[in-house]
Amino acid sequence: MNDSSLQNPSASATSVEGASAKANLLKALGPGILVACAAVGGSHLVWSTRAGAEFGWSLIFLIILANFLKFPFFLYGQRYTAATGESLLDGYKRLGVGYVWTFLLINVTTATINIAGVGMVTGALLKGYGMGEASVTVLSVVMIALCTAMILLGHYKLLDRLSKTVMIILALCTFAAVLFAMCRGSVAPEGYVGPSPWNLATLPFMVSLLGWMPAPVDLSAWSSLWIFSRSKDTGHFATVKETSVDFYLSYAATAVLAVAFVALGRYVMFGSGQSFSASGTGFAFQLVNLYSATIGDWSRWLILSCAFLTMFSTTITCVDGYPRALAASTLLVAGRQAREFRRIHQIWIVAISLSAAIVVLYFVKDLMQMLVFATVVSFVTSPILAWINLRVMSGANVPEKHRPGLFLRIVSWAGLAFFAIMGLGYLYVLLSGV
Repeated sequence: MNDSSLQNPSASATSVEGASAKANLLKALGPGILVACAAVGGSHLVWSTRAGAEFGWSLIFLIILANFLKFPFFLYGQRYTAATGESLLDGYKRLGVGYVWTFLLINVTTATINIAGVGMVTGALLKGYGMGEASVTVLSVVMIALCTAMILLGHYKLLDRLSKTVMIILALCTFAAVLFAMCRGSVAPEGYVGPSPWNLATLPFMVSLLGWMPAPVDLSAWSSLWIFSRSKDTGHFATVKETSVDFYLSYAATAVLAVAFVALGRYVMFGSGQSFSASGTGFAFQLVNLYSATIGDWSRWLILSCAFLTMFSTTITCVDGYPRALAASTLLVAGRQAREFRRIHQIWIVAISLSAAIVVLYFVKDLMQMLVFATVVSFVTSPILAWINLRVMSGANVPEKHRPGLFLRIVSWAGLAFFAIMGLGYLYVLLSGV
C-alpha cells in the first residue's frame, strides 16, 4: 500500500488540521449572510435603485461612504461575541442596565415600523402575480403572518438555508440585468443632465437612503445573537478570525450589490422621464420592469419571483431578528434565566408582528410614506447604537488584541460625526420647511 501520509506523519497532521479549519469556517458562515440578506431587501432593491433612477451616478460616492463608515459598528457585533463568548447586548449591560433599556425602547419602535415597511414591499410584489381584488395592505399582512408562522415552526435552520439561496439567486439576476443594461446603453437622451442632489431640498431623500444603507445599526445585535444559534446548529462556536471572514465576505457583497442596483436604476430609468410610484402596486411593477426591460420580457416572471423571494427573505429575517434582540434585552433587564429565551422570543415574535400588521392596516396611506418613515427613524437612532457599540468593543473585558485599533477608531468616530451632521441638517430642513 503506497500512502504518502503514512510515510510523513506531519504532512498527514497538517492535512487534517487544514480540513478541520475549512470545516469550522463553513460552520461559522451564516450570521453575516443573514444580515446581508436583511440589508439587500430594503436599502438596495428600493433605495439604491431609486438613487440611480433619479440622480444617476451622483450619489454613488455617498452610498459607498455610508457602507464604509458603518462597517465598524456591524463588525463589532460579531467580533465582540467571538472574542468574549457573550452577546453584544451582554456588553451593553456591562456599561449599565440603562444602555439595555435604551436598545430595548429603540428596537420596539424600529422593529414595528421596519417589519411593516418590508412587509408592504413584499405584499406589493405578491400583488404582481395577479391577486385579483386583494389589496396590497391585506397581502402585506398575510406575508407578515406567514413569516411569523414559519419562524415559530422552523426557527434558525429554516432562516439560515433560505437566506443563502435567495442571496445567490438575486445576485446572479442583478448582475445579469446590469450587464445587459450596460451593453444596451442609457435610456437618457444624449447630453441629458439630471437634477443635482446636492441641495438642502434633497437631504430628506439622502437620509432615507442612508437610514437603511446597508442596514440599520441595530442589526449588529442580531449577528451577535445568531452566532449562538449557528453554534447550536453546527456544534462549533466561531472564532474571531472565522467571524471576520463571515462578516467581510457578506458586507462586501452588500456594498457591491448596492452599486449594482444604482447602476440598474441609472441605465434603465435615469433621464427617461419616469419616477417611482408611491403606490405599492405601481412600485412593484416598475421594479420588475427595470429588470425585464434589459434582460427581455421573457424574464418578467423570473424577475418578479426573485424580487419577491428577496423581500420575503428580508421580512422573515426581520421577523426573527428584531424579536430575538428584544427577547435577549428582556432577559437582561428582568434578570431572567437563559432557558426562558425561547418562550420570550416567541412572545416577542407574535407581539411585534401583530403591531406591524396593525400599522399596515390602520396607519399607512401609501408604500413610500411607510418606507420613508421607517428609514428616517433608523437613521436617527443609528448613531446612538453605533456609539454604544464602540464603547462595548473598547471595554476592559475584551482581549486587548481584539479591541478596535487606530484605523477602526478613526473610522468609527468619523462615522459618528458624519451621521450626526447629516441628522442635524435633516432636522434643520424639517423645521425650516426648506
